[in-house]
Formats: sequence, structure tokens, C-alpha cells
Amino acid sequence: MIQKIISLSLKNRLIVLLLALGLFSWGIYAVKNNPVDAIPDLSENQVIVFTEWMGRSPQVIEDQVTFPLVSNLQGIPKVKNVRASSMFGMSFLYIIFDDDVDIYWARTRVLERLNYAQRLLPENVVPTLGPDGTGVGHIFWYTLEAKNMNLGEQRALQDWYIKLALQTVPGVAEVASFGGFEKQYQLVVDPAKLQFYNLSLMDVMNKVKANNNDVGGRKFEMSDMAYIIRGLGYVKSKQDLENIALKSINGTPVLVKDIATVQMGGDLRLGIFDENGEGEVVGGIVIMRYGENANAVIDAIKEKMKEVEKGLPEGVTFKVAYDRSELTLAAIKNIKWKLIEEMIVVCFIVFIFLFDWRSAMSIIIQIPITIAISFLLLNAFGISSNIMSLTGIALAIGVIVDNGIIMSENAYRHLSLRQEEGKNAK
Repeated sequence: MIQKIISLSLKNRLIVLLLALGLFSWGIYAVKNNPVDAIPDLSENQVIVFTEWMGRSPQVIEDQVTFPLVSNLQGIPKVKNVRASSMFGMSFLYIIFDDDVDIYWARTRVLERLNYAQRLLPENVVPTLGPDGTGVGHIFWYTLEAKNMNLGEQRALQDWYIKLALQTVPGVAEVASFGGFEKQYQLVVDPAKLQFYNLSLMDVMNKVKANNNDVGGRKFEMSDMAYIIRGLGYVKSKQDLENIALKSINGTPVLVKDIATVQMGGDLRLGIFDENGEGEVVGGIVIMRYGENANAVIDAIKEKMKEVEKGLPEGVTFKVAYDRSELTLAAIKNIKWKLIEEMIVVCFIVFIFLFDWRSAMSIIIQIPITIAISFLLLNAFGISSNIMSLTGIALAIGVIVDNGIIMSENAYRHLSLRQEEGKNAK
């Protein structure tokens, strides 16, 4: 079979050369379109389910949230394992699928099963899916430089303007905010006044929640005009909260300010984000979507940040804290030059070893063609250009030329024997 292939190739040299040239050109195109990253993504094919039920102990979370969800999610097709973790106020589930399962098919099946499991959970407890990213999806970190804004204002700017804009970039799964204070209205209730007015904390909570809302009504006609009736009740200031009525005693309303002090404060924090020991900062972490090109997503993020920066308040700018494209480009550049150096050394050794430029060229020409074809396979199997894959190609250069050297030496030996036989026959 091999002899027939060799004979056919020798008889159709032009076709073989055109085929090799076509594969080489296709390989060059594959090199330009192959995703670039610093390290390979070896994370498991998983879907994360997050459930929040604040104020409950880990045991209660385990019994009423984690266990019902795990019991129902184990029946999903192609699931390898289901792991769970319960902590104060939160539950995490990690559904591990087979490696060949499409991640978005897996997320759809998990979502279908969550809709069924919802009825087994406590009231107002809603499980949600985590972002469609991986463990190595943290590709870009940034902070805000805003000397004229406090941490609460910076966090509000991050959550309600910057984050929403950056999430529209293709390839971004999530933008996670960190640092600062999440501003909130806080009611500091006086227990003695609650007892005096015969109120409970639940009464206060329900009344405040009910009064922080807009309601719609019907319309009425007057003088050939139709008027829409609406009840505007959204809280816009501390005074609006202070004037919410909780109950009435002998026709006199009891207001929030009669039993509590209303103040503007920050949500409870479990830690701070300090940058280089210079103080607290506010920023965000960009998480890349599964299977995207890290460098392309980072470039798109930087372009979007230039647009967003135009709408920021005066004196507010972005500062890059971590950019994985720098690591990626440095690693790829280093491997690329090592690859070129190795190719030069191998070509030199082949020429010295054979000491015949035609035989050497027939072997050396295999190196770029084989490397280009290898990128076709990388794209076909969804493997990015990273330290591991490029190092593997570099290590395989010696194997690439081995076969050519053996075949060239064998052909040279047979030709020499035939020449000697011809001389002896004469």
C-alpha cells in the first residue's frame, strides 16, 4: 500500500505539490484564527447553581435547599457527578457533565430540572445559574481612579453604569463588582418605641415594603378629557421613608420616624479590596464566556472601556489591575521564538548530517507544512494556542524530520547500489 502511494505521488508530482501548498495555505489561515491563551483550560465541564436564603444556618440550608436540589438534579442525562456546598445563607451546587457534552445544552437541561425542583424549596427561594464561564475565565481586572468620589458613589457608578455597559461586549459572561460600599437606606429601630406602640419588626418591614411601590388605577373622564390615576410610592429620599405610616392610634398616624432613625449607609461587608497598600478601591472582574478567544475578548473590552470612559464623571478614569493578554502574548512570543530557533537548529543539523542540499530541502520543507496542518487539527478539536500546545509542537519537530531522514538515506543507499551495479555490469 505504501509503495503504491509513493509511486502514485512520484507520477503526479504537480498534484502533490499543489495539495501541499493548499494545506499550507489553509494551515496559515488556521493559525490566524486559532484562539490564543496563556494556559490550556483544563476545568471540568460544569454548571453552577447558586441559591441565596439569607439569615439561615448552614444546617437549614442543607436540609431545605441543598438536599432537594441535589436529589432532583442527579437524574439529568450525561451527568458525571453532583457536588454541593452549604454555608450561612447560601447554597452552591456543581453539576459535572461528561467532557463531550455541549455546555449550553447542559445549562438548558439544568434549568428545566430547576423549574421542577422549585416547588420543593421554601417560599421566595429562587435558585439561579452561575455564569457560563470556567475556572480560568478571569481575564481582566480593572479599578476606578476617582479622588473626588467616596467608595459608595464609586460602587454605585460601577454597578449601575460601567458593569452594565461592559456586559454587552461579545464573549463576556459576567462582570463581577468588588470593593466599596453598596449604598442602602438603613432603619435603626428603637425597641422601646416598638413596644410602646405595640409594633413588631415584621410590621415595620411589611409596611415599608408595601409603601415602596407604584400602583396603577383606572381612568376617569372629566370635561371630555380622560385622566389616568396612578399612585406614586417609590422612595426617593430619607424623608419619604421617615413619613411612611405604620399604624394609626386614635386617628393619629405612627410614622417610621417615630420609632426609628433613617440613615444612608453601606451593606454588610465580609472584606475589603486594597490595592498595593494604598487604600481601598472599587472595580470589576471580567469573566470570559466558555470557549471564547481570550485576546479577542480583552481587545473588545478595552475598546468598550474607551467609549464608557467618555460618559464617566470628571476625574474618574480606569486603571488596569490585571490583563491576561500581556501574559498570553509574552508566553506565546517566548514559545514562538524558541520554535523558530529549534527549526533553524534542526535544519542546520539535517543539512550537516546529509550533506546534500536537495535531500536536506526535501526534509526541511516538511516542517512548516506539518506545523501548519497541526493548527487545522487544533481548531478542529477546539484547542487554543497556549504554552502546552505550542511546546508539544516544538518537541515534535525532531519526530517530524526523523521519517524524512530515514526515507532520504534509504533512497540514497538504493540509488548508490544501483549505480555500483551498473558500473560492475559494464
